[in-house]
Amino acid sequence: MNRLSLTLSRGIARVTESALGPYQSAVIRIGFAGTWLLFLLREFPHRQELYGPDGPWSWDMAQQLTSDNHAFTALMWSDGKGWFEAFYLLAILSSVALLLGWRTRTASVLFMVGVLSLQNRSVFVGDGGDNVLHLMSFYLVFTRCGRVWSLDARRAARVEAARARGEQVRADRVGPVLWAVLGLALGGATLAGRFDNGWLVPALLWTVWAVLGLWWAVQRRARSREPLILLDVIANVLHNGALFVIMAEACLIYATAGWYKIQGSRWQDGTAVYYPLHLDYFSPWPGLADLMSSSGTIMMIVTYGTVMVQVAFPFTLFNRRVKNVLLVLMMTEHAVIAIVLGLPFFSLAMITADAVFLPTSFLLLLGAWAARARERLPRRGAGDRTLPRPRSAEDSRSGRVGFTA
Repeated sequence: MNRLSLTLSRGIARVTESALGPYQSAVIRIGFAGTWLLFLLREFPHRQELYGPDGPWSWDMAQQLTSDNHAFTALMWSDGKGWFEAFYLLAILSSVALLLGWRTRTASVLFMVGVLSLQNRSVFVGDGGDNVLHLMSFYLVFTRCGRVWSLDARRAARVEAARARGEQVRADRVGPVLWAVLGLALGGATLAGRFDNGWLVPALLWTVWAVLGLWWAVQRRARSREPLILLDVIANVLHNGALFVIMAEACLIYATAGWYKIQGSRWQDGTAVYYPLHLDYFSPWPGLADLMSSSGTIMMIVTYGTVMVQVAFPFTLFNRRVKNVLLVLMMTEHAVIAIVLGLPFFSLAMITADAVFLPTSFLLLLGAWAARARERLPRRGAGDRTLPRPRSAEDSRSGRVGFTA
């Protein structure tokens, strides 16, 4: 009984004292933001037909659907082209900000608003990866995904280094200004009745706005560290819970896909992969598709292998070596799908979802490679220096608990 209590207390301490998986959460932040940004840029010439007033799914039809299913989309606030163009630009800028980790908490909220608004405006645009991005954009709001590999982390490191040298640190002015502007925008939208269609997203937006204001006030005005420690504990619990949900969501996607495939006759006889390779819509490289489908043995192995990997993956999380092997197989499979079937954004979304299970040691190795590659680039001046992020004992624990290779 004492051993059980000790284990339970240690588990609670880990969940509350640190944000687990900082490098995994940073990778999925970069991956999903980059996937959405690349999609928006690629479809920029066709944006009016996909999501704007010139699309086949008209504004009136979208308004009828959203009033029925209560889906949130800011594009229903106006049918003008000016509003659409401004919002599309906002979606691009929020993706860039989240990708770089600039004001990550605010950027994640704006990223979610952009994803939900555009996808709910035209529900028939997508290839499957949009569903994953739709869900993950909501979960990212609850994560502390800017702790590493972000501009926020670099700014925090510089402030910490300046304080260690005894220098006076200037108060942050960008954050309060951004908070005030977003508060005015939220208040104006609420008073204008723009949020009457549903309550979930508006409640989340107001909650995040209030929490950010409370956090800033506690940092500036609190006479003791207890209120800040309490807020930090709550943020860690939310982050760890959201990260667990992201992992569970990825497992659920693979498990349901695998079990549904088992029930299909084409997957049972090993010919399911053959047919998409001969559809014009999924054949950007017909020669490559013909080369792959020319061998019935290869098609059968790929078909059965896909089902086995998807069904087995959730059960391999308890064995890190087998899990890592299946991760490589699944990421390779998605890379092949991106090239052969012409579904790059679906594949990028799924690879990013898989990345939450990558071992921390591998991610640290990738970070070291990226740092060395950056050092080889020509510098703008002799005074251009990047301060390394200090690694504390808490960071070491939070980066490895439950995610080590």
